[in-house]
Amino acid sequence: MTERQREMTEKFAPTDVVIAKRDGHELTDDQIDWVVDAYTRGVVAPEQMSALAMAILLNGMNRRETARWTAAMIATGERMDFSSLSRPTADKHSTGGVGDKITLPLAPLVAACGVAVPQLSGRGLGHTGGTLDKLEAIPGWRAALSNDEIMTQLEDLGAVICAAGSGLAPADKKLYALRDVTGTVEAIPLIASSIMSKKIAEGTGALVLDVKVGSGAFMKNERDARELAETMVALGTDAGVRTVALLTDMSVPLGLTAGNALEVRESVEVLAGGGPADVVELTVALAREMLAGAGVTDVDPAEALADGRAMDAWKAMIRAQDGDPDAPLPTARETEVVTADADGVLTSLDAYAVGVAAWRLGAGRSRPGESVQAGAGVELHAKPGDTVRAGQPLLTLHTDTPERFERAHQALEGGWSIGETAAETTPLVIDRIG
Repeated sequence: MTERQREMTEKFAPTDVVIAKRDGHELTDDQIDWVVDAYTRGVVAPEQMSALAMAILLNGMNRRETARWTAAMIATGERMDFSSLSRPTADKHSTGGVGDKITLPLAPLVAACGVAVPQLSGRGLGHTGGTLDKLEAIPGWRAALSNDEIMTQLEDLGAVICAAGSGLAPADKKLYALRDVTGTVEAIPLIASSIMSKKIAEGTGALVLDVKVGSGAFMKNERDARELAETMVALGTDAGVRTVALLTDMSVPLGLTAGNALEVRESVEVLAGGGPADVVELTVALAREMLAGAGVTDVDPAEALADGRAMDAWKAMIRAQDGDPDAPLPTARETEVVTADADGVLTSLDAYAVGVAAWRLGAGRSRPGESVQAGAGVELHAKPGDTVRAGQPLLTLHTDTPERFERAHQALEGGWSIGETAAETTPLVIDRIG
């Protein structure tokens, strides 16, 4: 059968769907169901779906269209079911940032409080780190688990962080790759449906969204971040998942590290009752939301962090995936220190500049499939508001390949400022939606 003959046997012509959205019309449920399925099957060509994605970027989709698009993406794959577990489930999704290691302490913390956490995570791309890359810095740790292994670990231990299987919303993987090379990543309905199709298919009972806003985030301004958060909360709610979102600040890196093994080390410090105050604050805030969404209101996660229960859950979770939680973490072979050039107060430290520097040092990748350096990254010695002296270390750069230092320094040019008085700070949690 020729391509033309195959198209003639289909319910719609791809160009008709493209033209409808191009001209500002709402797509019908049937059109949406068909075009998502047909693209996944290869009937709709990449250039046709590219045109449709651009039309969606320019003309948008309403709540019904976005919900239907999300449901159509879910329908292309399998759905997980955690209803047989002896405890309720809750999950968290972050839209990505610099130094965002929150999943690592959060999953075992919530598990220690009696709620199962099926955290299906991904790898980093560009200046934002990936949870799986961080955990793979732990000797022996394994990201790939079967559905049976996931279920057993959730029942026995209450927490699993692993790679999402290819069976969940396969349309999303294909569409995401297309959006990445056609200038349509920023389409909020497509971002929201991409995230929520996987999270709804995952089968969690409650979902907390950490929507980052600021220079180091995908959403640079609060208006766009709020629109994305509201869209995703509506999608989750419409699908029967108890969903809330926190808008959180990503103008400054989270914590004092950006890089894989560096962030694992910092996460373990948090689980041990220490760690940077902002990482602890956001971990506890998200844990409270997850517990509330799962109907558990009589446990204080701050206590579980302080008394060692979360650390016990962490070690059990890592061991269950063949990792050694007590093994030394990898360290980079080379370091360079960046020092303050004046006395004063550190008034700004740009998250994006730090993220790009960590990426260039080897902590991130430019394209899917590239390897990353476990020990590479940036360590912060001061945060905005701190008093510094000329010559004092501000940052330490870590890499196995010293030829990377020059480009990391270039990324950091203009990335911080020192003044006489501290600038006004944005609260870490800006708002709650849902």
